[in-house]
Amino acid sequence: MGILDIFRRAKPKSGNPESTATESPRSEYDALIERYIAHEVQNNRFLFDLKLGRSEAGKAILGLDTEQSVAMLMLCMPRFIDAFRKLDKQRIQVFSSTPDFASRAPSQSDRCACYEAIVRALLRRKLPLSQEQLHQLLDGLLKVGGSSLQRLPLTGVVAATEHYAGSQSLDDRFTGKLEQLREQIEEQYSTQELRNIAGRIRALTGARQALPLAQGEAWSDAAIADCQSLPEHGNTLLELFNLCQQAGSSKPSKKWLNSVSPLIDAFGPKEFSTRLISWLALVDKPRTIPVSRSYEWQPDPNQLLDERNADILKGLIWCGSLEENAELARALVKAALSFFRKVPGLGPRAVRVGNACIYTLANMPGRSGLYQLAVLKVKIKYRSALNMINKALTAAAEREGITVDELEEMGVPSYGLDRVGYGEEPVGDFTAVITAPSSRQVELSWRNAAGKIQKSVPARVKEQHAGELKELRGALKDIKAMLGVQKERLEQLFLKEKTWPFDTWVERYRDHPIVGTTARKLIWRFVGEDSVALGIYHNDQLVDCAGNALALPDAPVEVSLWHPIISGAAEIKTWRECIERLEIVQPFKQAHREVYLLTDAEVNTGVYSNRFASHIIKQHQFNALAATRGWRYSLQGAWDGGDQIAQLGLPQFNLWAEFWVHGIGEYGNDTTEAGVFTYISTDQVRFYHIRTSAENLDEGNIHGDTPADLREVPALVLSEVFRDVDLFVGVCSVGNDPEWSDGGPEGRFRDYWHSFSFGKLNASAHTRKAILEKLVPKLKIGPQCKFIDRFLVVEGQRRTYKIHLGSGNILMEPNNQYLCIVPDSRKKTAADKVFLPFEGDNTLSVILSKAVLLAEDRKIKDSTINSQIDHYR
Repeated sequence: MGILDIFRRAKPKSGNPESTATESPRSEYDALIERYIAHEVQNNRFLFDLKLGRSEAGKAILGLDTEQSVAMLMLCMPRFIDAFRKLDKQRIQVFSSTPDFASRAPSQSDRCACYEAIVRALLRRKLPLSQEQLHQLLDGLLKVGGSSLQRLPLTGVVAATEHYAGSQSLDDRFTGKLEQLREQIEEQYSTQELRNIAGRIRALTGARQALPLAQGEAWSDAAIADCQSLPEHGNTLLELFNLCQQAGSSKPSKKWLNSVSPLIDAFGPKEFSTRLISWLALVDKPRTIPVSRSYEWQPDPNQLLDERNADILKGLIWCGSLEENAELARALVKAALSFFRKVPGLGPRAVRVGNACIYTLANMPGRSGLYQLAVLKVKIKYRSALNMINKALTAAAEREGITVDELEEMGVPSYGLDRVGYGEEPVGDFTAVITAPSSRQVELSWRNAAGKIQKSVPARVKEQHAGELKELRGALKDIKAMLGVQKERLEQLFLKEKTWPFDTWVERYRDHPIVGTTARKLIWRFVGEDSVALGIYHNDQLVDCAGNALALPDAPVEVSLWHPIISGAAEIKTWRECIERLEIVQPFKQAHREVYLLTDAEVNTGVYSNRFASHIIKQHQFNALAATRGWRYSLQGAWDGGDQIAQLGLPQFNLWAEFWVHGIGEYGNDTTEAGVFTYISTDQVRFYHIRTSAENLDEGNIHGDTPADLREVPALVLSEVFRDVDLFVGVCSVGNDPEWSDGGPEGRFRDYWHSFSFGKLNASAHTRKAILEKLVPKLKIGPQCKFIDRFLVVEGQRRTYKIHLGSGNILMEPNNQYLCIVPDSRKKTAADKVFLPFEGDNTLSVILSKAVLLAEDRKIKDSTINSQIDHYR
């Protein structure tokens, strides 16, 4: 006989357990429940996330008809509440008196878990419960109350009430209980689920929706003030905020968007966008009401968003996807960077809100959102966000019929500049003049009606046009940030091997108001049908290496970014001399770019290079730098095996590069509070071919199992990957840290520090030496300087100094005593006035600054430096 046969023989006459308590079917319900509990206890060590469908008894419960299900629910709910309250009380007593958690009876816990599983399963069905039965369910919830409410089946009870209210009215006694439940819910720690339940209860009882925003954040305070100051739109905003509070999923449903759309229309789409932009501008501002940490190691709550506000903000941002708005799209990029900013001890401050920005940029009608999404891709370093952006851009590019690269190129805004690096904006009786002479510099000056230029802000502008001045200063910050982003993007073109038709290149690069600032200082390759020419923009025209007007090949002409590896040594030398003669400061090394070729040792090892092995580098600095160069890496800690790999995808070459590193040290002594290694040692560089078969392909096995022969790797790829790794070592090595001159922790790495600080020169140091050999003799200190092997030697009045051309560290004669000078990056020095042919080599500037300082060592006033110089004398 099957389990369900019991109910076919003797079905309960009523769904009310009170009326069936003395009838025989009641015992049949109990028998079925006991069989279910027995199965779960026998087959599960821990009773959580129980599913009735995993057992025959559970399937029988799920198979009960409607009337039987009601009876089963009304039987199990009081038992569940009773068991839950006993266990809850027992836990409190244990915490208050004894650490012996085993004192509670396991059988009681088992029964509670099984009763809960049955109750939740039955409440998912739309059962025909009477109002009296709903009273009993509510009474059970209210018996528990307090902080334990969130562990009860609130959603199921509220859903059952909504089902009943769909056809019948609720009496005052019942709505009173619902309001009592809502108040208790709202007093608890706020979660997305609890907030939604409270909102649903308000809808059931007809209670006025409360303003769900929490005060204390600059943006929420502004939104509350707007809601209160707009009586004609206050109720619309209130309803919109409450709908946004329900934004619990990863992306909005069509139903949700349809529900907010009429509210946006009622408020006015343009007015809504204006308000949202003003709120987004405040999300990075400090809290207006500071809060304290609950415990010592808690992430700083003042850097986070209130959970309620985060959900509402997420929904408001989704609303921005309904109409195209270029200004809102730019505001979303800034906001996303704020939401993905890392908070110590946590990670990104508000991932789900940042993801909402990405969604809206990707789904906003037109191309404004897509263009800004391409800008965000270059600015952001958070891996999951980058993956989301890449997927969105790929889908959008396919939809628009263009490539992702074209989206990135076409999406660069001009910020109102009239031509390359120059723009004017009338402000009252004055004209603001914006100039961007380089990728690192943006300047603002003012021209009056008479044509006179001044650097300071006119008093009348400050007094009468404060709002416009604020916007102008904001635009300057945006322009400076975008110049840096585009410089980074253009340097990445080396590994993309892109080409453009000449006219397209002129529009998107040479003459673009923002991109042109960087593009005009680079050497470009022009390929025609029968000839090739190299040129750079100078004095309003393209010129060749002799400085003469460039003769372009016959049309059609394709343009690409020149890399020195495709030219011979003589041509590279000629272009370096041209750059120096014309005093063009390139935004990154191009003419002077290091070229890395395979060595005999690497040909012999075949599939890996040890050229950059056995260095000790700072892990967090390496992680940040690797991200800016497009590498993927995860911080490793004492919980790992001690081995980690940084990876760089090169899909256009069907390759994948790996740089192996290892954590060093011991937990506690050499790790952060979170257990992350402070330092790592470097190892091999390898290349793998990307698998062409999609079978069982995932992120962990995208490359083949066999490393590629280094001789098969294209010369350009090998050189650029090796240059990145050399940069990681050169920048992140502890040899750059003067505090490590004693060998670091317990002196364990003294030999390494000394060998890096004063050892062989790497490729960038050799380039640095070549530039200094030309530059230093032209300076005032030239007669006091000479180059000996790895050092720039400076003859001071007090001592002779040897500045290492790799690290910039100093030894003093006659005893090779180390001289520690920590450069002040904020202080202008004589070296800042010297022409250097490229940006970005901070060590080169530091070496020049130290040389100028030490050449006149009698004028040094810093006591810490003087004490070291006088120590031997």
